[in-house]
Amino acid sequence: MPEAPAQTYLAFDYGTRRIGVASGNTLLKQAQGRGTLQVRPGSQAHFAEIAKLIAEWLPAALVVGVPFHPDGAAHENTARARRFARQLHGRFRLAVHEVDERYSTTEALASGARDADAASAAIILAQFLNPLPTAPAPTITPDTTAHAAA
Repeated sequence: MPEAPAQTYLAFDYGTRRIGVASGNTLLKQAQGRGTLQVRPGSQAHFAEIAKLIAEWLPAALVVGVPFHPDGAAHENTARARRFARQLHGRFRLAVHEVDERYSTTEALASGARDADAASAAIILAQFLNPLPTAPAPTITPDTTAHAAA
């Protein structure tokens, strides 16, 4: 049986002021920070920047870090990150995988990262590419039934 071709992914560490970006693929199972997008209140300009990244990298899917309290409880940023994931799915019609991002920023800062947001996105993507044996993360998939009638 032939091996599946390598797939590229883009990951995002969502914040209300900044969004860290990383890319990686299934061949190397490594992720690299690609910079940080600025979020301006009331503006959707960051989605235009994300569209450019998607056009450049042609990802098979997107990955979004979703924060939780240390005990696993959700908080207001959990809902914000999940809303961002739904917006990505709605705008770009790509599958969006959610990854528990607890401690990713702490890990990025501890490693001495110059761009903690991009480094955190890389940590999130590395977690997705190299999963521990746990329950699968929720996935938002494109609605293919809407296109079937077209």
